Amino acid sequence: MSKLEQARMYCEFLQDHGYQPEIDEDGDVIFRQGGRIYLILIDDQDEEFFRLVFPNFWSIDSEEERHRVERAALYATAKTKVAKVFPVRDNVWATIEMFVSPIEGFREVFDRAMRALHVAVHSFAEKMREESPFFEP
Repeated sequence: MSKLEQARMYCEFLQDHGYQPEIDEDGDVIFRQGGRIYLILIDDQDEEFFRLVFPNFWSIDSEEERHRVERAALYATAKTKVAKVFPVRDNVWATIEMFVSPIEGFREVFDRAMRALHVAVHSFAEKMREESPFFEP
């Protein structure tokens, strides 16, 4: 299946589930939920790789904060199945990454993947608040 065919498959699924997806200039899929932007990044070298991304959900405003971000990202990644949380330049991204064979099987795990993505982001934010010098429980 070509990258464009995969993108169209994802778009059709998302449309059927009430989203309004778009294919971007790189051939990946963008959609929104609750005012937030999500991506499905397509690896044209690995048809069985599914990557759901919540980009730029936390900005990194200082080097001190970058250290806290790294600790919180490790915590959230370790705590949440198939999720990865990591800094990208001066922002934090969360992803769900897995092999799905055949790739059409993503349909069966999409809702769970979205929930896991939200759990990872919540775990990250919780840890950031715990480590913040300005946080008062």
